[in-house]
Amino acid sequence: MPGDEASSLAPAASPAPTAPLARAEQFIWLTARVLEQRRFAFHFLGGDADAVDAALGAYLGEDGGYGHALDPDLRGPLSQPLHTAHALRVLDALGRCTGRRIERLCRHLTLVSTPEGALPLVFPAPRDYPAAPYHPMRDDPPSELLTTGPVVGLLHRNRVWHAWLFRATDFCWDRVETLRHSHPYEIQSAVAFLDGVPDRGRAAAAADRLGRLVRERGLVVLDPERREEQPPAAGYAPGERLFPYDFARRPESLARGWFTDAEMERALDFLTAEQQQDGGWPVRRRAWAPGSSLERRPIATVEALLTLRAYGRPLAPVTRSGPAAPR
Repeated sequence: MPGDEASSLAPAASPAPTAPLARAEQFIWLTARVLEQRRFAFHFLGGDADAVDAALGAYLGEDGGYGHALDPDLRGPLSQPLHTAHALRVLDALGRCTGRRIERLCRHLTLVSTPEGALPLVFPAPRDYPAAPYHPMRDDPPSELLTTGPVVGLLHRNRVWHAWLFRATDFCWDRVETLRHSHPYEIQSAVAFLDGVPDRGRAAAAADRLGRLVRERGLVVLDPERREEQPPAAGYAPGERLFPYDFARRPESLARGWFTDAEMERALDFLTAEQQQDGGWPVRRRAWAPGSSLERRPIATVEALLTLRAYGRPLAPVTRSGPAAPR
């Protein structure tokens, strides 16, 4: 019958990919912004760093800062500290935290800093742009380790020297060394600072104290199978908990010493199993806008893959079929 002939000529459906990296690639192409597509290609497919740089450039503002919802929780075109921290993480992975772009960024940070020489969580805006409710706008926002720590740490890590760094570094040291009460994301920012700052002895001592604080205050889930027994931090979403790999994203981080090998292996097993049916990793923070949630999952997916690879977890390379490339 004609229908049978047509069906016999139709190509066989390709089997769904099963390797973590191949499944993640499908998810990235289906859902991610151009930036995350190019980051994935650079880190896992041998892609060009220039392509990532070009995609990041779309978020660069005329003032030298970054905006346009680079961090999906802050919408609108305005430059914000959270966007700066995100941009520096991307540039650091490319080995491109240098040159005039960084000098201009530091000049921007100088102009927008608080009287303490540090960064607030969110700059006051001349008009209201959509933002996550847990990032409230204030007319006179205070300095925050949450934003200043990662920026200062990454600039130091890349041996950037600029006048802005002096007071900002002093602010971070003071906050890190006097923390008595904190929450997981602030501790993450403290680690980002300590992992990059030049005084390694002082950083190691501060990290040791923070590690004890994290464990004593229950700011990390050490047994993923019992995670529901551990309440999230105040103001966090019901499922918003952090695990050892959230603090020690790479084995060389000072935070790695906070956890035993068994604790880290359990956490990495959990992270591997967190990959969803569609190939992406979930986002546990409070959902507040469909677009923000959609954009954040590919970011979380790229970060999860980078962490698993840093710890030597097998991802299986993406394989290509088709004619061989000409020699």
